[in-house]
Amino acid sequence: DKLVTGVQTCALPISALERLRAAGRVYPCACTRREIADSAIDGIDGPVYPGTCRNGLAVNKTARAWRVDTRDTLIEYEDCIQGPQRQHLENDVGDFVLLRADGVFAYQLAVVVDDADQGITDVVRGADLLDSTPRQIYLQRLLGAPTPRYCHVPVAVNERGEKLSKQTLAAPVDDARPLPALVNALRFLGQQPPDNLADTTPGEFWQWALGHWQLARIPRRRTSPLPQSGL
Repeated sequence: DKLVTGVQTCALPISALERLRAAGRVYPCACTRREIADSAIDGIDGPVYPGTCRNGLAVNKTARAWRVDTRDTLIEYEDCIQGPQRQHLENDVGDFVLLRADGVFAYQLAVVVDDADQGITDVVRGADLLDSTPRQIYLQRLLGAPTPRYCHVPVAVNERGEKLSKQTLAAPVDDARPLPALVNALRFLGQQPPDNLADTTPGEFWQWALGHWQLARIPRRRTSPLPQSGL
C-alpha cells in the first residue's frame, strides 16, 4: 500500500504526499511524456495534462508518477512586485506531478514542504518562477501550510531575450572589483544610487543600499535588459 517503490528517503515530502493521498487529492498516473504531448494542448508551462488517469489506471497499466487533482481550482494572489496574479490550474497547467517516475519528488512539492518546515515568511526570486507560484499556493492550502509573501524580481536578459547565465555566456562579476556590478544591480532593480557609490567601500555601499532601498521602484515586468554599462 505504499505510493511508489524506490522513492528517495525524505520524510517531509513523503508525509505530505501520504496526507494528500489519504484526502483523495492525488492519484497514480501511467502516462508517458510522449503520450501526454500527443493528446494535450499547450499551456503556460508546456502540455496541459488532460486528466487521463484521474478515474483510475487503464488495464495493464502501471503507475509511473503521482499527480495532484486540480479540477475547478482558481488561484489568485498579490505579488508584491508583479501585482495581481490569477491562474486557473486545470486549464493553464493541468494536474501536475508531485512524485516523478524516477522516484524523485517534484520541485513544487519539495519547495512547499521545505518552506513550511523552515517557517519561511517571504520569498524573493526571479520572475521566471512566477507561473509556478500558484501551484505552490494550491499545495500549501491543501496541506494547511501558511503562504509566504511572494516577490518576483525581473530576470536580467541579453539582447536576444535570453536569461543571463553561464549557458548564455554572461560575463562574470569581477571579484577584485565588485562595487561597479553591485551599483549596476541596484540600477537594474530601479534604485537610484549616486554615481560615486562605486568608488566607496563595500561597507559604505551596503549602508547606502539598505538605507535607500525602495521596493516600489522595482520595475513591474518579468524581464529587463542589462543597464548600458552592464552588470
